[in-house]
Amino acid sequence: MEEKQFIKFLEKLKAVVDPTRLKILELIMEGVQCNCNLGESLNIKPNLISHHINILQHAGLISLERDPIDARWIYYSINMKELEEFNRLFKEFFNTNRVKPRVMECGPLAKELFLNRSTINNQ
Repeated sequence: MEEKQFIKFLEKLKAVVDPTRLKILELIMEGVQCNCNLGESLNIKPNLISHHINILQHAGLISLERDPIDARWIYYSINMKELEEFNRLFKEFFNTNRVKPRVMECGPLAKELFLNRSTINNQ
């Protein structure tokens, strides 16, 4: 994974690791939400919701749209493009095919294995 991609991936991971933000994401995945919906569902004060929303928005996972009649109302939705990219990077990073067998290089067991290999090769 490129450094730039890794940093974006890490930013998204940090955003979703918080239980409240994960619950907010779950609610927004059920459909467009506003602060009052989120507050009622999670029993959280509006300023705390705004804090978590800002982090999720900065990570690119959610989008906002202001009400065209009264701009004080903001509606939150999932940023599908960014969510798909996050899923792709998550699967790429945690792909089990990337896991390699460990080669013992240090410690008493590694020394013993090295000596045994040397003895076998010298015979």
